[in-house]
Amino acid sequence: MVGEIERALQAFHSMKVRQITPPITSMPIVEEESAIVDVLKILRTRHHVWVVRSRESMELTGVIRYLDVVDILLPPTRQRARLGSISSMLKSIMAGAEKARDIMERNVLTVEEEATVLEALEKMKRYRVAILAITDERGKLKGEISLRLLINEFIRLMRVGGAQWTQRGSSSRLESP
Repeated sequence: MVGEIERALQAFHSMKVRQITPPITSMPIVEEESAIVDVLKILRTRHHVWVVRSRESMELTGVIRYLDVVDILLPPTRQRARLGSISSMLKSIMAGAEKARDIMERNVLTVEEEATVLEALEKMKRYRVAILAITDERGKLKGEISLRLLINEFIRLMRVGGAQWTQRGSSSRLESP
């Protein structure tokens, strides 16, 4: 049984992230010039929004996360300025933020489309994030890979391989069907 798990993990780790990314048409994407209200509409049902220079270029320039909305909605006087975080005060609507480019995080964690699942997992662990943008060598947004997608893919591989986890009492174990 352990051999089946190891084989499934090896296959999983060696997969390219581009093999399991959803279609780009299903991803939450706005242009830099999009109004904040358009970003907020997407964030009602998503945990993030990718920001691109334009839909034509698809050049990735930023990301806006669900939790960033707090900075957007708070007045600047209610935010504590600390060294390195003064920019969050400027992201407030009351401080003049109007467009996606005004509120986006510019330092986006990415992984190349030819990266393996193992490389993506290592980056997620190193930076304590659950999602990465997939880009090509020119910085064009090609997709996204999330921990949720990786979990679903691993479970799919386990089913195909014939091994499955079962929960009994306080410990997990593997069983064959």
